[in-house]
Amino acid sequence: MLRLLPSNPVHTLASADRERGLSLVELIVTVAILAILSTVAYPIARFQVQRRKEAILRRDLWTMRDAIDHYKDAADRNAFRTSIDSNGYPPDLDTLVNGVTVQDHKVRFLREIPVDPMTGKKDWVLRSMQDDPDSDSWGGQNVFDVHSNSQGTALDGTKYSTW
Repeated sequence: MLRLLPSNPVHTLASADRERGLSLVELIVTVAILAILSTVAYPIARFQVQRRKEAILRRDLWTMRDAIDHYKDAADRNAFRTSIDSNGYPPDLDTLVNGVTVQDHKVRFLREIPVDPMTGKKDWVLRSMQDDPDSDSWGGQNVFDVHSNSQGTALDGTKYSTW
């Protein structure tokens, strides 16, 4: 078999080496573009995480407040006994989870006390009917309302503790 050789073998090898790799300038440009893209993507990702936590907080607050309302409605219908000073509200959040006996059946109003997504703990701030509206401590008589213990600020500028 007859094989033809290129007229200048050194020139052919040098051009083949150049085509295989990246030059230093190309590498620097690529790294710069990736750095710019990552600096743009990081704040967007961070806000997405915060938005998700805020959505979870809103859902958890709604769920607990709904459970308190259902407990109050059942107490107002005399489905079970409550203490006179409770005004028909549960004595604590654990009562909503543990439930009460209604006509020989255990009725639970909440599956579990959720974790506050802003603090990472089950450290909800409770408020009773007897507490002042601006009070930051719970009097312990009953649970009229619940809110986050976080002192952080939401994306809309409000404090999580006011939700």
